[in-house]
Amino acid sequence: MSEGVYDVVIIGSGPGGYVAAIRAGQLGLRTAIVETGALGGVCLNVGCIPTKALLHSADLLDEVKESKRFGVHVEGVSFDLAGALKHKDAVVKASTDGVSFLLKKNKVEVVQGWGILAGRGQVHVTLSAGGERTLAAKQIIVATGAQPRPFPGVPFDHARVLSSTDALKLTAVPKSFLSIGAGAIGVEFASMLRAFGAEATVVEALPRIVPNEDDEVSAELEKAFKRRGIKTMAGAKVEGIAVSDEQVVVSVISADGKPVQITVAQLLVAIGILPNTKAIGLEGAGVTLNPKGFIETDAHMRATDGVYAIGDCVAAAPWLAHKASAEGILAVEHIAGLHVTPINYGKIAACTYCSPEIASVGLTEAKAKAQGYAVKVGKFPFSANGKARVLGQNRFGFIKLVADKQYDEILGVHMIGPHVTEMISEAGIALSHEATGESLLGTIHAHPTLYEAIGEAAHALVHGAAIHI
Repeated sequence: MSEGVYDVVIIGSGPGGYVAAIRAGQLGLRTAIVETGALGGVCLNVGCIPTKALLHSADLLDEVKESKRFGVHVEGVSFDLAGALKHKDAVVKASTDGVSFLLKKNKVEVVQGWGILAGRGQVHVTLSAGGERTLAAKQIIVATGAQPRPFPGVPFDHARVLSSTDALKLTAVPKSFLSIGAGAIGVEFASMLRAFGAEATVVEALPRIVPNEDDEVSAELEKAFKRRGIKTMAGAKVEGIAVSDEQVVVSVISADGKPVQITVAQLLVAIGILPNTKAIGLEGAGVTLNPKGFIETDAHMRATDGVYAIGDCVAAAPWLAHKASAEGILAVEHIAGLHVTPINYGKIAACTYCSPEIASVGLTEAKAKAQGYAVKVGKFPFSANGKARVLGQNRFGFIKLVADKQYDEILGVHMIGPHVTEMISEAGIALSHEATGESLLGTIHAHPTLYEAIGEAAHALVHGAAIHI
């Protein structure tokens, strides 16, 4: 497959790129994928998968520490970071090996090297093994992803000032840790490292932690973090960062205007991403970038004639792995001439794997009201759920349904509590199928399960009161 014109050449093999390549292969398109690093991109190698592997170790450690309450006595509980990292690396290898197998199965050629757009229908590759190669393509898909954004004026030093990638390579649990940014990455690492034994603090410039979530979810996570000994500072502005060989001193103005200095062993900067769109020939190909450097596309992921773009490098948020995969399939099917439906970005589920977990899809209560809806809400706490009691995870959390009062349509579902990142699937189907409170209420939920809390919340939504509270 080294000669001739490809139907599709994809630059980048993250969850957008490799899924696009597999779908292209399934459709019989002659496909090549260009990757300078490991297959699977950020998600499989230094993002979603390894982070969740370590978070599982953290959850397991917490559960073992509390096992006495379930009649299970474990003596001498300790944590071995090296062992957790070994598990993480094994999970990553299995995942990347799986991607390699799937690409071969679907007859996708993998070209290892740095690819750039080099004229219409041309991708020039500086090969990792040496030499150069130019691939001719009828269509090109840019799936180059993004990288962590550093704090202004303070570069990542990979020792004291860390990106999320650096934090996955820690060889010892820091005595103290601070995250600038309390979005998913910041609270996940704070949750993980607290379980491992670190003193953890999160600082957020916006008025509340996990600011993209519903207000009540943010408040519940703050309470849960407080009980776990994780300090949170929302509405706080970082004024300065002083880095030495031994520590990092972060100067913060708190929400009430008071100056605070926080000294920690290591600092995580989790304030967003920078798209990998520089020096890859986009401008010369006629691709439009927004002021932040993200690629503008149409509803079919087309950036310009002959060039599509997907994943974290494009302007459409949220920047999530499953969104990138959906965009990859959409782009390839459009290239193949199939009938496609544009993605509804307002109905993509988001999951945060801290303890307790958070999951949501659709509009928050505040956003629904801001869009002019007359809103009704149904809530049910996990404190009244039998399965949560069985698991000993009923201290915090709830299900919250947000619906349109006039037509009863579910506008948003917001969850915080045990295993909600799995339970959000029902909510995703509910929104994609335009479910109502009545239709959710008519769905009989199995007992005892965590997800029956959704049915209880629907009862509260429709009738004004749940059954078990």
